[in-house]
Amino acid sequence: MIEALSLSVVILTGLYFCALAAASLIVPAAANRFLRGFASSPRVHYTELLIRILVGWSLVMYAPQMIASVAFRLFGWVLMITSACLFLVPWRWHQRFAQQVVPWATRYITLIGLFSLMLGGLIMAAIVRGSAA
Repeated sequence: MIEALSLSVVILTGLYFCALAAASLIVPAAANRFLRGFASSPRVHYTELLIRILVGWSLVMYAPQMIASVAFRLFGWVLMITSACLFLVPWRWHQRFAQQVVPWATRYITLIGLFSLMLGGLIMAAIVRGSAA
């Protein structure tokens, strides 16, 4: 049961990165609006952190069945630890940080798209190749 839930979350994460890539490369204005929405309210801030923790936990749990399991397990732990740290930071600090960094980062929306495509593809390939092994 836990393995199936973890797999589902990891697949959704890979699909999320592929969708972000498509939006960044095909409709960059929409991707910009989406990325600027991060940390825009306490609800969005805490929802984002909970999702990051769920994704991190799922990566840690499912990593043994994936190719490059050590890298994915480490990525999962990094997601969980950084998210836990952000829970200790007032959301306004996160909001100010996002307001400063996101406009700068979205100037490179094509690179964000390419990186998202690479990460989504790696996640999906690691699942498929891991299940074939």
